Amino acid sequence: MIDNARVTISSARTRRMMAIAVPVALSLGLSSCAGKPKGVMTPVALTAQTPKTAQVDMLVATTRQPSGDPATLFSGERDANTFMTDVSVSIPPETVRKPGTVQWPRKLPPDPATDFAVTRVRELDTLADGKEWFKQHNVGGHAFVFVHGFNNRYEDSVFRLAQIIHDSGAQTTPILFTWPSRANVFEYNYDKESTNYSRTALEDTLRILSQAPNVKDITILAHSMGTWLTMESLRQMGIRDGNVPSKIQNVILASPDIDLDVFAKQWVEMGKKKPKFTIFVSQDDRALALSSFISGDVSRLGAIDPSKEPYRTDLEKSGITAIDLTKVETDDGLHHGKFAESPEIVQLIGQRLIKGQTLTDSNISVGTGIAAVVAGTARGVGNVAATTLSAPVNIIENPRPTTKKKIVVGETLAGEQPKPVSVN
Repeated sequence: MIDNARVTISSARTRRMMAIAVPVALSLGLSSCAGKPKGVMTPVALTAQTPKTAQVDMLVATTRQPSGDPATLFSGERDANTFMTDVSVSIPPETVRKPGTVQWPRKLPPDPATDFAVTRVRELDTLADGKEWFKQHNVGGHAFVFVHGFNNRYEDSVFRLAQIIHDSGAQTTPILFTWPSRANVFEYNYDKESTNYSRTALEDTLRILSQAPNVKDITILAHSMGTWLTMESLRQMGIRDGNVPSKIQNVILASPDIDLDVFAKQWVEMGKKKPKFTIFVSQDDRALALSSFISGDVSRLGAIDPSKEPYRTDLEKSGITAIDLTKVETDDGLHHGKFAESPEIVQLIGQRLIKGQTLTDSNISVGTGIAAVVAGTARGVGNVAATTLSAPVNIIENPRPTTKKKIVVGETLAGEQPKPVSVN
């Protein structure tokens, strides 16, 4: 009877997994293949006949292995080195593209009049070359670091960052950190281990930026699995130095694919002085639903309802701003890329968060259906009057039932009683 019960439970779990995995896999497969030719990194020349296009220059750092092919530059395999490349992307006029979208070429070479197109690729051989690049592309000392998510080719993240920078209108210097992803929906575990493989390289990249005298402030935008990599790198910095460098002022986690309990530990181990944190969540995120299932039905940070307890109180105490995008409509069938595909959200990132502003005044209007949770107050965006707590708060992490997930900011040392932690 027990064996039969186990078979029944196993069968039910398998059916549930298939119900989640099949549509997600199909959506990911279609989105990664449709309209995306392989090999778009070969630069194309702009001519006098080319309509006026926008140009986005970026510095790309990667732990991917060189592909040996100038059309792809890097593969999804891992390399012990961190490579730097100067890349410029041309974006077609607004008359032929919708904000929030990447206009992939249907054939090669791309046509800059209608497609995103790479117009320059230049390898940087030394750290001094990278510093000189930033000096030449410095925009007011503001650096913007993008860390992509699961199932991304090198060119996917290049084009996505170009789109975000252009559509947001952000006055900042864009830097892409791209880690080894095999860009295959069935390679989730490989991609996850690749983030662990790359965390010291991202830490080094952020440390070099923070030590550069011509860098005034740094904003990090991480998506999906890239949020895990980002939190791990910041955690390492906190452990090594006691805190995160003060120049890292804003951290934006979009659809964070992180276990709630693990996030709480990462948060504490960053140290007492932390950047301003903003998280974009959506309860209808199908990719995070699959990730939760793969991880043993453990809730993901990006799928919480921040207006409900215990999340609301925990966010309030930690000073984290949560923006609920559940009701935001985009063309993303997985509801996993709303942060980049909603023009209003991208503009919010560029016009407020990158400048260090919080969502704590009544001058916010980024569309309907978005709820901001600031200091525990859940209201519609456009009517936020609360201010983030500035005074330190002592929080004790108490034992919790495993069936009730919380974001608790605290720490427990092995064999010792939980102790209070001061949160800025």
